[in-house]
Amino acid sequence: MLNEVASSADDRPTLRSSVRALPGEDNVLHNQIRRMVMSVLSIEREATSDDSSSELIREGLQMIGAEGRPALVFEGRLLQESEAAYAQLDEQFATIDYLPLFREANGKHLIYAVSGRVKPQDRPVWPNVLLLVATLFSVLMLGTEMAINEINASNPAFARELLANFFTELWRGLPYAISVMLILGAHELGHYFLARRHKIAVSLPYFIPAPFISPIGTFGAFIQMREPMRNRKVLLDVGAAGPLFGLLFAIPILLIGLATSQVGPISPGGLIEGNSLLYALAKTITFGRFLPDGTVDVFVNQLAWAGWTGLLVTGLNLIPIGQLDGGHILYSLIGDRARKLYFPLLGMMVLLVFITDAWMLWLVLLFLFGRFYAAPLDMITRLDSRRRWIALLSIAVFIVTFVPVPFSMAADGVLDPILESASLGPLAISMVALYTFMRRR
Repeated sequence: MLNEVASSADDRPTLRSSVRALPGEDNVLHNQIRRMVMSVLSIEREATSDDSSSELIREGLQMIGAEGRPALVFEGRLLQESEAAYAQLDEQFATIDYLPLFREANGKHLIYAVSGRVKPQDRPVWPNVLLLVATLFSVLMLGTEMAINEINASNPAFARELLANFFTELWRGLPYAISVMLILGAHELGHYFLARRHKIAVSLPYFIPAPFISPIGTFGAFIQMREPMRNRKVLLDVGAAGPLFGLLFAIPILLIGLATSQVGPISPGGLIEGNSLLYALAKTITFGRFLPDGTVDVFVNQLAWAGWTGLLVTGLNLIPIGQLDGGHILYSLIGDRARKLYFPLLGMMVLLVFITDAWMLWLVLLFLFGRFYAAPLDMITRLDSRRRWIALLSIAVFIVTFVPVPFSMAADGVLDPILESASLGPLAISMVALYTFMRRR
């Protein structure tokens, strides 16, 4: 789940506003805003954005990326519970095209009155549909390749015949294609429906095809939040819904796939999927032993590969940093302190690169997206007890689904990390292009 820069504390687009005068220069508007704020806050201090000596102003506007825009800041104590206070003030501010922001500093409550509200423009649906069709075709191709490889093990002549008519045999890839699209779709629609429930503008899912260069046939999918989250509760709900909803489909698909897969000797040169704690447990439950054991492993069928892919995507999305789902969840739980984990987590990714070059892409992605967090408009409201447990559950899911070595190559019975260098170039270029495109929208 990516956030349009309107929801990032460090990088925001221009907010459209019909109010042109500075609050300090317009006493009528200034007094109107003050009266609105007084309905929810006992004001102890007040300043305006043209007060260049006000450190309070500068720090606050830097936090929301609104430097240079007309603003008032009020310091004091809220007269009611913060979530209700924000809802009341936001409704009043909407009538004058202003946006309230709630912050805390030095034991005081701060309310920023910033001119302009986020007004996302409508987007065409055809790019979503085009990417959906392309991704479906991409995963169908991979599923068909898997089906032909299974046939090749027992009937090489028939497999060669099927390969010669590959595109007329795409139906054979339906088990993988349907399963992986179901998992990815549940993940993204989990984000989408929770965002809509909280009345947040959000894009439809963008699926990303990856024919020929990805062992899972896709780079996954994402939706884009098109306006800031209201508070940490909303950030947690939307951020956690995707991975948890996707996991509800990935686990049964994985278990059915494993139950219908075969165990056999490891073939030299074969691609071995990496173990997460949850995947290793699923194989142990299904086969009664830990696999691979150095000589034999499970030969996953299309359903098992789709289920494993679902776990992989879940673990990657839950890395607790920046614009990833895990970053949203951690930020909702501990607030701005989450930023302190940026360099430690980046360091961990550097260490993983020494294990397998496949992590180089994610190191690039974390460098691009890891510095930006979806800071909610209301940072005073904390998570309730139920949501704290959901946040902790999501972190636990990350731990059990993360795969330190996603792919290995079997060589003479020994598992070596596979170097995905050939695909890193186009993958990195495409992701940088996507990042640049999203920042300009």
